[in-house]
This record gives sequence, structure tokens and C-alpha cells, in this order.
Amino acid sequence: MREFDYVIIGGGCAGLSLAYELEINDRLKDKTLAIIENRKEYKRDKTWSFWKVFDHNFDDCVIKSWNNFTINTSENSHELTNQKFPYQSIDSGKFYNKISSKLSSNSNVSFYKNLNEINSKSSIIFNSVFQKQLDKSDLWQHFQGIEIETPKKIFDDEIINLMDFNCDQRNGVHFFYTLPFSRNKALIETTWLSNLEDHSLRDYDLQLENYIKNNLGIKNYKINFTEKGAIPLFYPSFRNDNKLINIGSAGGMTRLSTGYTFLNIQEHSKYIVKNIEKIDKMKKFNLGKKYHFLDKVFLRVLEKHPEKMPKIFFNMFKTSSSTIIKFLSNKSNLIEDINIISKMPKLIFFKALFN
Repeated sequence: MREFDYVIIGGGCAGLSLAYELEINDRLKDKTLAIIENRKEYKRDKTWSFWKVFDHNFDDCVIKSWNNFTINTSENSHELTNQKFPYQSIDSGKFYNKISSKLSSNSNVSFYKNLNEINSKSSIIFNSVFQKQLDKSDLWQHFQGIEIETPKKIFDDEIINLMDFNCDQRNGVHFFYTLPFSRNKALIETTWLSNLEDHSLRDYDLQLENYIKNNLGIKNYKINFTEKGAIPLFYPSFRNDNKLINIGSAGGMTRLSTGYTFLNIQEHSKYIVKNIEKIDKMKKFNLGKKYHFLDKVFLRVLEKHPEKMPKIFFNMFKTSSSTIIKFLSNKSNLIEDINIISKMPKLIFFKALFN
């Protein structure tokens, strides 16, 4: 069987981002790469969104950028503006096409369905796949989104609704998310922060139908695209050694309090490529110990007091827009961290430190 210098297990966002970073930095001229991916075809299946706090390789895959966003509860609404850090959404179909086109010109890059088709004993392996079933009783962000198109121009496409808690919470944390791509086209998602054992929370179609009709007042629309997913809000334990490096969510690139992953993947990919010659000896890349600690406390509060979370999230956004964006994007300084923490209810967060 053929041997390879590098092997990427999983040809999704993390795997392809790393492969693309290797290719554009000429690291595959005299090195071979195998990408293990079992999907039959690449097509649009996700929408990745984030605040652009640093430059990335995929501006040409952005559906739209926004500088204004709102967050609201059943009682209040708050609007923020930020010109420095736009909120962007990536079309996964364009992302896949761009990378596939680039990689196809390099004969040193090969795709396989299964790892057992190659000899990987001497390869450096980058793994983006969860190797075992994760605990459904733990905390997850699970969601379903639909892109709808309306006959009339009814959306304000200059502003997104980042979190709308004016909806049935049941016994979890629930919000809707609206990204208007144009005046008559928008992605609307229902999102839950809960375990995956309660199947009653997964009537996503009905949730979306009711929200679009009753909250947005839209009666006539067609559905162009549907996406569904579940992101673990915990760090699974994985083997990391000098020959196997975990990437993507499997490598801890998901910010646990938010689910944001895309830009973290890009930063990790750049770190790997910059240090590729000695990557087996490099310090493990992470999002920062302070965010790990703060998110752990935050999620303890969320699990114990889900009913308080709409107000807690709302109050977080009462800081300046740059402060909250940098905090949620792992780029905040100590003063900005303190500013965010000061908005939190002191007693329940203090108790969470010791439980």
C-alpha cells in the first residue's frame, strides 16, 4: 500500500482548511498528503459564521457581511454596531469547491474513503473525526436552520438577529438566529443548549414554522436549503502524540460557550503549517487557558440555571461591541474580560466556581 508523509482524517472544514493552508504555502511540493473522507460528494451542507477578527483565506466564499446585530429577550432588545469586526457567513459549497479545485492540481494529494487503504505507519496524522460516540447526556448546541425566500422584499439585510430568546424555552436554553442574505432571503435557525437525550426538543420543523409565522409575521415563503447539526460543548478526551495531532472540534477548536469554530480552525491550520517541519515536537495549540476556565464556569451556570440564561446573555452584550466580539472570538485582554465578567450575576457564578 502507498505511504504518505501526511494524512488528514476527515475532509470537512478542519481537514480541508489544513490541506489548503499546506498547499498555498508550498508545503506539498515534495511531500505527499492523503485525505480520508467517506462522503460521496461535496455540496453545500453548512453555513459557518463568525466575527472577522483577523484575515482568512475564504473572503471569496462569504455569502454576506454585516456590521449591525441585535440580541433580544421577551422583555428587551439591544442593537450593536461594529465597523471594525464584521460578522460573516461562509457558504460551505463555495468553500468545498475552492479547496477541491486548488488541491486537484497537485498530484501529491490523494483522497481515500478509508484509512486502511493506505500505509500510515510512518505518517504524521491530523485527525478531525470523533473516534467514539460522545456522551448525549452532556451539554450540546444542537440546531436546525433553513434558508427561506419570500416573494416580497421584507428583510432588513443590513442587520442580523444574533439571539432571539423570545420563544419557548421548555427546560433548556433556546433561541432563534436570523441572517438576512438579501431583502427576500434569510437563514433562520432554531438553536438549543441542552443534552441530546430529550427528543422532545428536536421538533425543529415545527419550531421554525411557528417562529417564522408568529414572530416574523411571514406567511408565504419557500425553503431553499436546510442544515442540521449538533456541537459538543465539552472537550472529548483524545489521544495526542507526536504522530497524531487532533484538529477541528476534535482538537479543541470549538469555543465551548459559543460553538464558534471556523476561525479557530483557520488559526490552528496556520500554526501547524508554520511549524510543520517540527510539528511533532511543538506545544499543543489551544484557544487559551483563561477561556477554557471561564467557559467551564459559564456552562456550569447554564446547566444549573437555564432559566436565567436569556438575561445573562443579554447583559453580556451591554458592553461595547468590540469588547464582546473580542471576548467571544478569544481575542480579549484582561480589562475586556473584567468588563464582561462584571455583567454577570455574582452569586451564582461564584457558587459555580466551587461546584
